[in-house]
Amino acid sequence: MTTRLIDNFDGVLADLDGVVYTGPSAIDGATEALDKLAGEGKSLAYVTNNASRSSEEVAAHLRELGAPATAEQVFGSALAGAELLARQVPAGATVLVVGSQVLADSVRKQGLVVISASDGQPDAVIQGFAPSLGWKDLAEASYAIQAGALWVATNLDMTLPQERGFAPGNGALVAAIATATGKTPLAAGKPEPALFETAARHSGVERPLVVGDRLDTDILGGNRAGMDTVLVLTGVDSPQTALTARVDERPKYMIRSLGELYEEYPAITADNGAYSCGDATARVSGSKLSIDGREDDLDSWRAACAAWWAAHPDTTPDVAPEIVFTAA
Repeated sequence: MTTRLIDNFDGVLADLDGVVYTGPSAIDGATEALDKLAGEGKSLAYVTNNASRSSEEVAAHLRELGAPATAEQVFGSALAGAELLARQVPAGATVLVVGSQVLADSVRKQGLVVISASDGQPDAVIQGFAPSLGWKDLAEASYAIQAGALWVATNLDMTLPQERGFAPGNGALVAAIATATGKTPLAAGKPEPALFETAARHSGVERPLVVGDRLDTDILGGNRAGMDTVLVLTGVDSPQTALTARVDERPKYMIRSLGELYEEYPAITADNGAYSCGDATARVSGSKLSIDGREDDLDSWRAACAAWWAAHPDTTPDVAPEIVFTAA
C-alpha cells in the first residue's frame, strides 16, 4: 500500500533558499504546501545557514511571501556559531566579528566581547555572511587568524541562490581567508547535525523529515542527525548530482517540489539486480547504468539512484556511471 510522503512524519525541517524562495520571490507552490502542514497536524521549523538576519526578520520575510512563520520556528547559524565559539573560549574573550549585526549580537549574548580590528589582537574571529563584507574585512580577519586567533565560521555554503543566479556564499569568503592563512575554521550550521537536532527538539518532533535543495548541507546534515531526508529539485542540486553524490550525501527521497509531500511516493523494488520505480527500471553492469525509462521522468532517476547506490553502498566511485537510456 502506498502512502503520501508526509504521512510518514510528524514534522518538517525545511531549508529556505532554494526550497521556499529564490532571491526575493517565493518558489511556485512552496508557501501553499507549507501552509497545509498545520491542517495535517504536522509541525514546521525552518533550518537555515543564514547568519545575517535575526529569527524575527526571517519570519517576517517568510510571512510577506505567504509562508507560515514565527520567530520560534526559525533556527539559523548565527546562534549556532556563537554557541560553538563560546564553548571554545573563556567568558569575556574578545572576538572580531566578520559578518552581520545579528551575528555580533549573538556573540555578545554568549558573554563574549565584540571588538573592532583596531582594538588589538582578538582571542577569536567568527565569520558569517553579510552582503556588505569587503576585502578589508577579510584582510583584518586573516591578520588576526595568522596571529593566533581561534577561527569559527557560521557555515560553509559555497553559493547563495539569488533571482539572477548563484552568488558567492559564506563558504566562498571563508575559502578566501583559508587560502590567505593556510588555516581551517571550526564550522557551525549545516552540514553539522546540531541545527537539525535543536530544531527538532524545540519543535517537539520525533519523526522529522529534512527538506533541502543542497546535498552538501541540507541532506548531509540531516543524514548526520539520523533523520530522513528529501531532496527537492527547486534549487541547487539535481537528480544527476544526487546519483553521483557521496555516500553520506545521498537523500532518501527526491521530489520535484514541496507540493509532492502530499502525493503518494512510489515504492522502489529490487528483483535480481533490477531496481524499479513506477514504469522505470535500472540496472548496473560495471560502470554502465542502463535505465529503461524516460529521461524526463523522475521515477527513472529514482530507480537509477537505487541501482547505483546498491552497487556502491559504502564507497563513492571515482568515476561517474555511463548512463544509457533504453526507452524510446
